[in-house]
Amino acid sequence: MGICVGFDLDMTLIDPRPGMIAAMTRLGEESGLALDGEHFAANLGPPLDHALRGYDAPEERIPELIARFREIYPEVVVPRTVALPGAAAALDAVRAVAGTTLVVTGKYGPNAALHVESLGFAVDVLVGDLWATGKATALREHDALAYVGDHAGDMAGARAAGATAVGVVTGPCTRDELFEAGADVVLDSLAEFPEWLVSPSGARARERRARGAGPAA
Repeated sequence: MGICVGFDLDMTLIDPRPGMIAAMTRLGEESGLALDGEHFAANLGPPLDHALRGYDAPEERIPELIARFREIYPEVVVPRTVALPGAAAALDAVRAVAGTTLVVTGKYGPNAALHVESLGFAVDVLVGDLWATGKATALREHDALAYVGDHAGDMAGARAAGATAVGVVTGPCTRDELFEAGADVVLDSLAEFPEWLVSPSGARARERRARGAGPAA
């Protein structure tokens, strides 16, 4: 049986920041609320309702704000989003060892799927609307060997699933922050992932998974 490797989406596989700035700014203008698009885009990771509460959006308005953000997302965010360096090659590297690719993201699933389709990513399974340790549900279901992400919440999800936690410093968290959150290994970007996967470190992770053991760097 081949391996499964999970990946986060925002700031791991893709850079949606220009579109996120535009979408949040537009939402603020439409709603009459002081929503900070620049701050939002610089701190991607937590679910949208968390961000909106951080901008003091009234609790009773959060459902409508989320619905509107999701509505404008396809036309505002998707066209402005680019793949991060090494993203496609990282997915291909999993396929090259007869593995399957799994994207687990806190993003609304249908909008996440638009990114995957738009950028032509070789993704076998996509699961949306999961954050931090909640991501462990999908990772365990698919018996993921490793989970790759840019946020401390991603490392928490990997650890909760017993998967090797692979951090990348392409998002808001530093190398030290990722290690503190439980990363087994931290890469500069996904451009380093194919080499890690076939390295002794990656091989040990595969061996431990085959034995049913926990993560290993």
